[in-house]
Parts: sequence; C-alpha cells; structure tokens
Amino acid sequence: MSINRPLKPALLHGWRRCCPSCGKGALLHKYLKVHDSCKACGQELHHHRADDGPAYLTILIVGHILAPLLHVVFVQFRPEPWIMALGFGVGSMALCLYLLPRIKGGVVAFQWARRLNGFGAEASGNVLKTH
Repeated sequence: MSINRPLKPALLHGWRRCCPSCGKGALLHKYLKVHDSCKACGQELHHHRADDGPAYLTILIVGHILAPLLHVVFVQFRPEPWIMALGFGVGSMALCLYLLPRIKGGVVAFQWARRLNGFGAEASGNVLKTH
C-alpha cells in the first residue's frame, strides 16, 4: 500500500511544465515530449501514460469557453460570418496551443502524485521495466 504524494503542489508544478517532484527541472521538451527523467532531481518521468487525455481535456475546456462566447458575440454584435469564423478560429487555435502543454503537465503530475503507471514502483523496490 503506497501513500499518495501532495497533489496540489504537483499539479501546480505540472501546470508550469516543471518536474512534479522538485518543481525545478523541465518536464517537457519539444512542446509535448516528456523528459525521461528530471535534470534537477533525477525523478524518473518515463512512466507517464498521458496518451490522448490532455487533448480531450483541452478540447473540452476550449469548447466550454468559446461556445458561450460565440453565442454572446453573435447575439449582441451580429458580425459578418467570415469575421466570426476568423476570430473564433484564431482564438480557439491560440487557446489550444496555450492549454495543451499545461494540461499534459498536469496529467503527468497527477499520475506522479497518485503513484500511477509505475511512478510508485521505485518506493517499494519493484522497478518496472518496459520492453
């Protein structure tokens, strides 16, 4: 039975795209690639299994922000369709590009804090090896 690590600091470090353990080393490189280990504290990070979760969460959040805004802008101002398409297209792209690496950092940090997918194996001495 393993004890969870503090969740809130880990999520804040993940949001800042830093190591969930120390908060000093970089978590990501090349925009979305997770380092195999932290350069500052040596925490192994290769255990993560973020997969498509951050992309789905990003779409969910951006949709919940921009859909009501789209309705308000259309009802209040009645802009031309091409202006709305251009404005909301650029806005959704910018918001997605901003949120995606931060949400991925949060997902990896959550897995680390809850000792999921092999992040807790080093504490018990059972190191999982992937082939």
